[in-house]
Amino acid sequence: MGESVNTAEGGAVKHSERLYVPWWGWPLPLLGGGLLAAEIDMGYPGLRGWLPYVVLIPAVIALMISLGRSRVRVTGGAEPELWLRDAHLPLKFVGDVDVIDKEAKRKALGRDADPAAFVLHRGWVGPVVRVWLTDPDDPTPYWLFSTRHPEKVAALLRHPAEKS
Repeated sequence: MGESVNTAEGGAVKHSERLYVPWWGWPLPLLGGGLLAAEIDMGYPGLRGWLPYVVLIPAVIALMISLGRSRVRVTGGAEPELWLRDAHLPLKFVGDVDVIDKEAKRKALGRDADPAAFVLHRGWVGPVVRVWLTDPDDPTPYWLFSTRHPEKVAALLRHPAEKS
């Protein structure tokens, strides 16, 4: 419901990607849910044998889907914006934009991180983009977020008017 309203307010979408969990991220949690259901089944023999499986396997699937709901969008129009899930940043407040590869990401998210920064990190996505803010009223120094297309997103954020 909210995404259609957000897109309509922001104008044309120049870039949109969903940070879904890849196929190789699914087997281990599903196996863990199955093993937990089997252990509950063995520990409580009075329960119906199928009940833990019916509850836990869909719960694991729902968790994996919810982890992949994060969306990165750059909208155009009269007032271009960067959208990360439900948070949005008008591009007029974008300062420097840095592309951080997956090797340097550890420092940017750990030792060199600012606790006041806005972070949308997904471990299964390699690179991140750091956007420094120029809004004097915003206490957030920068946004740091995962994206599969860091160069494209950085170019759109650096030059919003040129990319139509």
